[in-house]
Amino acid sequence: MHEILRAIRRHAAVTPHQPAVTDGISSLDYAQLAARVAGAAQALTALERSGSRPVVGILGANRVEWVVAQLAIWQAGYTAVPLPPFFSAAQCRHIAADAGITHIIYTPDADPGPGAPLDLPVQPVPAMTAATAALDLAGTARQVIYTSGSTGTPKGVLLEGRQLSWSTLALAQAIDARPDDHYLSLLPMALLLETLCAITMPLSAGARVTLMPGLTARMGGPAPLPLTDAITAAAPTCLMLVPQLLAAWVTELERTGGTVPPDLRLVAVGGAAVPPALAERAWALGIPVHEGYGLSECCSVVALNRPGQRRPGTVGRPLSGLRVTLDGGEIVVTGPSVMSGYLGMTPANEPAGPATWRTGDLGTFDDDGHLTVHGRRDALIVTPGGRNISPEWVEAHFLNDPRLSHCLLSDGGLDGLAMLLVPAPAAESWFEAAGDDAIAALASTAAAGLPAYARPRRHHVAPLRDLAARGLLTANGRLRRRETTAAYHPQLHPPAMPAIRTPPDHLTTDH
Repeated sequence: MHEILRAIRRHAAVTPHQPAVTDGISSLDYAQLAARVAGAAQALTALERSGSRPVVGILGANRVEWVVAQLAIWQAGYTAVPLPPFFSAAQCRHIAADAGITHIIYTPDADPGPGAPLDLPVQPVPAMTAATAALDLAGTARQVIYTSGSTGTPKGVLLEGRQLSWSTLALAQAIDARPDDHYLSLLPMALLLETLCAITMPLSAGARVTLMPGLTARMGGPAPLPLTDAITAAAPTCLMLVPQLLAAWVTELERTGGTVPPDLRLVAVGGAAVPPALAERAWALGIPVHEGYGLSECCSVVALNRPGQRRPGTVGRPLSGLRVTLDGGEIVVTGPSVMSGYLGMTPANEPAGPATWRTGDLGTFDDDGHLTVHGRRDALIVTPGGRNISPEWVEAHFLNDPRLSHCLLSDGGLDGLAMLLVPAPAAESWFEAAGDDAIAALASTAAAGLPAYARPRRHHVAPLRDLAARGLLTANGRLRRRETTAAYHPQLHPPAMPAIRTPPDHLTTDH
């Protein structure tokens, strides 16, 4: 992490008035950013008591102050623990106890209420400034990222400064990050991927970052987002999206005839599989989509389609310096970005060599080393006929239809396969007006390219707002597979009606 902090200080000295970060409310150039980070880091040292190193939770929206807080905690050599705004109070209490959070700092528009039930000191992000030359880069900067994955209890991924620095530099090399880049941040800063893409990578390259806290706060809601206007107004060169947001933007452009900013050179898409048809629609509109793959346990990015080297249908080649192999079809990652461990389960001694992580994902490589991800190993469905089905493979066929936001394949054993259909916000009115026959035709068309054994026998429609209200969406908008399957199993696989038994003739009574 020291490399990133030094790079920001270098930009502050060489190009002090170069814009660094803005959120539409306040802005900082590189000299101001370095001074704010220095001042906040010095203020945070007052939290240290009896030699114990503070563990600082960050609460709030995508504001300039979040960027200052994140960098200042690392500068002070402490552990940063982002508190995702989409986590429940119970999940935040679990995080506070599991990570041993000692203090919480929050951005100006954040409600510090969640800090109260945690019974922890809560204060705004320090607004002090200080001379950067006075900073001491000693200390061990850490980041703990909590990901709930497919369960409701978050697990803490422990990342050291060296893993964050390595991933930042490797990602910058992969996308050819430049000082004249303009990164638009549309995902919550509490996500590790956005920390890399909106803080460490662009700022270490001397680029500028635009945050949109108002738009980001509405992510995951059932209402359509005005993405086209926001992206057009910002005119970025780079941004990061999840497939759901890409689909919303593509649909909006197709409907309105809008255009893509002329200098946009890279739209990285990750967090979930990108339906090939969606990527094709995006490219047809001029959106330079580059699919990637990663997970928090490997510091977010494992593979990425590089600009000018994209291979459609794949997630690109692994980052230089990572060794990615297949063991029984499972993707295995070895290298400097692999986490130190889950919090509370960290080995006592550092591994002698590069750490290895078995991802649980299934994949294949083509002859040129491009990786294709086929889904989760533990989600594999084995039919009564002995067929192995990756649900993500079937779901990708359905997600080629722009009227769908999400879908989920469910196994009913002898009852057969069933598909949960989640309408895209812009298509909810179509589903409400469509009859059973029209929705059945949609499902039939989506499954047309699948072999008979992989075609769902039934379907059920559930609105996105229902899923959100039930807490069935992950931080990056994916369905929690296990919980969603359980929640909608009665609708997808209703119990068979008992057979009507005709009484014997001698018990029949004529009236």
